Amino acid sequence: MQGPRRLVVLRHAKSAWPPDVADHDRPLAARGRRDAPAAGRWLRDADCVPDLVVCSTAARARQTWELAAAQLPAPPPVRHDPRLYAAEPDDVVAVVRETPDDVGTLLLVGHNPAVQDVVLLCAAQALGDALDRAREKFPTSAIAVLAQRGSWAAAGPRTALLTDLAVPRGARPRDVD
Repeated sequence: MQGPRRLVVLRHAKSAWPPDVADHDRPLAARGRRDAPAAGRWLRDADCVPDLVVCSTAARARQTWELAAAQLPAPPPVRHDPRLYAAEPDDVVAVVRETPDDVGTLLLVGHNPAVQDVVLLCAAQALGDALDRAREKFPTSAIAVLAQRGSWAAAGPRTALLTDLAVPRGARPRDVD
């Protein structure tokens, strides 16, 4: 693989809190079901379609990716990795470091605080105010795009440039009079 690699980090869409449902099994809320497709459209329109997706095993992360992927021209391969659920930043970086060299764009679907922490850990610099915005808040459905220097195996602290931070939102249904 020649040229820079891109690490795209997607925080799962807004989840519901149904009673008597384990955290790992919580589904998306109505807003999450609207925002996840918007995230997929943003990935498509920003030319950030991944070559590989590594997704948390949690229901809300899997549902986020399924709805986002439906907006892409062709869904990329996806691997569900339990290490992304309740992860520490070092766990997430370990997943990134295992990425095959032929992957140009890797997308991770995970949870806060780990996804925000990884973006802040890996970003040596940022374009515009993206780093300040990422420090302030990394809301549900947020997408960070990092240009990775060197191989995936070399990923880690201050090895990337934060090139974009977006928070795609789906349209709310109109109230019927």
